Amino acid sequence: MNSFRRNIPVLATSQALMMSSMTLILTTAALVGLSLAPDKKLATIPVAIIFIAVMCTSIPASLLMERIGRKQGFLFATSFGITGSALAMYAILTSNFWMFVVSMFLVGMFNGFGNYFRFAAADAVEGDLKSKAISYVLAGGVIAAIVGPNLASVTRDSFDNAPFAASYAALIIMYILIFLSLLFLKLPEQSLSSEDNVNGVTSNRSMLEIVLQKKFLVAVIVGMFGYGVMTFLMTATPLAMQHHNHDFSEVSFTIQWHVLGMYVPSFFTGHLINRFGLNRVMFIGAVLALLCIVVSLQGTTATHFWLALVLLGLGWNFMFIGATTLLTETYSLAEKAKTQALNDFLIFTTMTVASLSAGALQHQFGWQMVNYGAIPFLVIVILSLLWLWNDKVNSTNTSSTCDETVT
Repeated sequence: MNSFRRNIPVLATSQALMMSSMTLILTTAALVGLSLAPDKKLATIPVAIIFIAVMCTSIPASLLMERIGRKQGFLFATSFGITGSALAMYAILTSNFWMFVVSMFLVGMFNGFGNYFRFAAADAVEGDLKSKAISYVLAGGVIAAIVGPNLASVTRDSFDNAPFAASYAALIIMYILIFLSLLFLKLPEQSLSSEDNVNGVTSNRSMLEIVLQKKFLVAVIVGMFGYGVMTFLMTATPLAMQHHNHDFSEVSFTIQWHVLGMYVPSFFTGHLINRFGLNRVMFIGAVLALLCIVVSLQGTTATHFWLALVLLGLGWNFMFIGATTLLTETYSLAEKAKTQALNDFLIFTTMTVASLSAGALQHQFGWQMVNYGAIPFLVIVILSLLWLWNDKVNSTNTSSTCDETVT
């Protein structure tokens, strides 16, 4: 509990600042790309390149932090965020699209490390506290919903003839604050001597043995497609709203409420998981994401976009926290780094494909087809959860039958 009280606020603060920077970027990057790109179809490349960087960094980041420790890895990574933000500001001032793309890659490299904040929280506690620790750290994103879009709006025109240049200057300060916050992180040392029976599994198995676990497969499917669908629809939203003649204040407001939907539930998602179970919470998340699509297909007013994105955020929260918690049940301490690395690599590969395709599909086919394209992946999520749930029901029935036989 002491570790919980000492480290979770630090990790939540760092998460809040990281997500504030990402919310600002997601609110502005596609619009910056649209103004700088030589071809308008390339507008979402800066957003996509962030996810490519996260994908490329996720495995090296996990393995590096296994060697040098979480804290040192996180501190090292802030240099990428600071450098990337400075380069982004310069790229906007000089109207250099490809320099802006490179700057977003550097920011993505930081995120590749920062995405392990949630696992650092889970590692710092035991048992039922894991889902709560993950939830509370992700709850830091509530601040992001307020800070990111509002900061983008306030700083948008601070530099003449260079919209959003000042927004990226503000990001430099955010990454410096993350560095300062992480200096107070004191994670407990984990001894490999205790690795033999973590989560009831044998230590240091092959990657294939870990991957073939039903829990691992479901955790990855829910994490991949839950995050992928969210990224796909969220990335296309600013472009779709602009296409339907909504001004930037409406775009900013919609993204702000989307991020609130993503993170406000974090204050109670851990409690819901402990009370109702992982499967039910993740299933509700998938249903909420489907409802988002239903709303989106009803119209293109600002209210439709707003409500759809709130539902999408809620659905993502339940699916992602549930999937992360489920993943922690699939590995021992010795297997932690490689399992977490593979999980995040698969998730952010999916996000990369989603963000790359979102802009092109929106430009070519429109908002309705973007929404229809997301449905099959949510169906896969629901089917995987039913598969896991059916296995648990069968196990319970088998156990009950055995007890009756013994009696």
